[in-house]
Amino acid sequence: MAETPAPPADPLAHYPTWARELARRYFTKTINQFVVHGNVRDLVPSEDGRGGRVYVPLRQFLADDLFAGRDIVVFYDRSDGIHFQDVDSRRDFNRALSGYDTIFGTEYAKKLPKDPARVFALLDNYFRLRLADGKRIALVVDYAETIIPMSEAASYSTEDRGALVTLQKWANDPLLLRADFTLVLVAENLGDLSRPFIQSPYNAELEVGLPAFDQRQAFVSWFLSADGARARYDALSDVPDLALAQNTAGLGYVQLRSILADVLENGRRLTFETLSEKKKELIEAEAYGLLEFVETDYTLDMVAGHAEAKDHLRAAAEAIKTGRPDVMPMGYLVSGPVGTGKTFLVTTFAGEIGIPMVKLKNFRSQWQGVTEGNLEKILTLLRAMNPVAVMIDEADAALGDRSSQGDSGVSSRVFGQIAQAMSDTRYRGRIIWFLVTARPDLMPVDLKRQGRAEEHIGLFYPSTREDREELLQVMMRKTGVDLPLDDVPEALLDGERTYSGADMEALLTRAKFRAATHALDAPHPAPGGDGAAGVEDAGGAVTADVLQAVVDDFVPPSYPLQVELQNLAAVLECTSLSMLPERFRALDREATTRRVAELKGLIGDR
Repeated sequence: MAETPAPPADPLAHYPTWARELARRYFTKTINQFVVHGNVRDLVPSEDGRGGRVYVPLRQFLADDLFAGRDIVVFYDRSDGIHFQDVDSRRDFNRALSGYDTIFGTEYAKKLPKDPARVFALLDNYFRLRLADGKRIALVVDYAETIIPMSEAASYSTEDRGALVTLQKWANDPLLLRADFTLVLVAENLGDLSRPFIQSPYNAELEVGLPAFDQRQAFVSWFLSADGARARYDALSDVPDLALAQNTAGLGYVQLRSILADVLENGRRLTFETLSEKKKELIEAEAYGLLEFVETDYTLDMVAGHAEAKDHLRAAAEAIKTGRPDVMPMGYLVSGPVGTGKTFLVTTFAGEIGIPMVKLKNFRSQWQGVTEGNLEKILTLLRAMNPVAVMIDEADAALGDRSSQGDSGVSSRVFGQIAQAMSDTRYRGRIIWFLVTARPDLMPVDLKRQGRAEEHIGLFYPSTREDREELLQVMMRKTGVDLPLDDVPEALLDGERTYSGADMEALLTRAKFRAATHALDAPHPAPGGDGAAGVEDAGGAVTADVLQAVVDDFVPPSYPLQVELQNLAAVLECTSLSMLPERFRALDREATTRRVAELKGLIGDR
């Protein structure tokens, strides 16, 4: 029996996923325009002429690999203008340019234009001439956001309109679709490009992702395969190459190369601590400073009260550590009145989980399109960094609403990006969202529903003496005040006045200030004598009398209606009855809802 012939080798097998997709869609002959976005300033894995692995810039990959079979490869950007991959193509273009000058009375042969309107007119003429001769052509437009920027239609310049129309004409021109012609636009953020162009059915968007673990591992092995590199790395690094690949999620090949080169070329020892610092610096820089790593020595043991919430988060931390992301909620909504330690609770969770936690900073910009571009960059990094926890403080103000008006639709688009990211079940337990707010009632239901922020945790002021004592002891440890509970003023513990954790911390800090001030004012002993006591003995430490004086003088800010509203809003949002204090469990939800509406009316917040 004749042997079944082996299937032919796939010539595209060594291509990245996005490049294979580009080739597949191009061969359908229905699309000739592609937008390549994402990690486009990184290196691209490829093969050299002998089948060996190499890593090259995107421009080189497009010219020497993906479009190696094209007769003409043209590159264009606003800064450098028109460039050709080879000398013969440039000469051919110059001959065509002379003819263009003769026909249209221009002098482009002396100095080529760089603005899109004139460049596209030149290229359109040239492409049609050479396609008629059977030539195969590829055009790469880099920094495409400077050619067709994101903007409201009314604010388009004449140049922007002309460039947009030309690209849209090329996308559905029958001649260009029949011929061997491909246009690739390169931009980091898809949101930076003209929305009408992106929404057109005549082009395809292809995302260049950050390298996954196996890709990082392959790069590290390749980089260390150079003569003597492996031995030198092993001598100077405490981090095995496998661990290096595992601990660099969110970094690209260029950043990995900089870490390796710092060891091999500069001789700097690489430890797990220095690797963590380098990764933090590189990712924060890549995110334009809009992500901040949350690093803390605190754990959930430092949180006073909130026993049920702590138990739940400890169980969640254990699930993460034991590799069970499938049992995790997509996200958490942490609510409660001001001063209950919402942000502190989430921060201490970072000390429990063993995975990175980042805080989303203010990514909004006054410039058109920049906000969406910032958020796109952040979400791309988060997907690459998984597993990761993400904290968004003051989430009701940060995330906007689908129905927001007055900002040209920015808030609604931001809301859509966040909502889509939060509901992507591929990242369940791998990107864990923490939305922190004192006013969960102001947040859109779409973000709070199951499938996004699935667990709603409510935090409340201490309601028993035991809770108040525990909270005070935690705050004394945090502020460095050392007093036995018997010396603490009864007013702090009897419950007649409600003190939040923030109130207690502020009060203890005031006591330290008063004690230090009195110590500085006290007389100092003469040199060598045994006169007055030193600074610490003169009142540098907080005493019962000092704390009593501060408590008697302390008037905490009072916003009773706002606090009641925040309490009731957290009660209505909490998804676990066991997390509610006893006094809130029996509340009638309809009556509570009516009271919330009444409170909003009283404080003018509707």
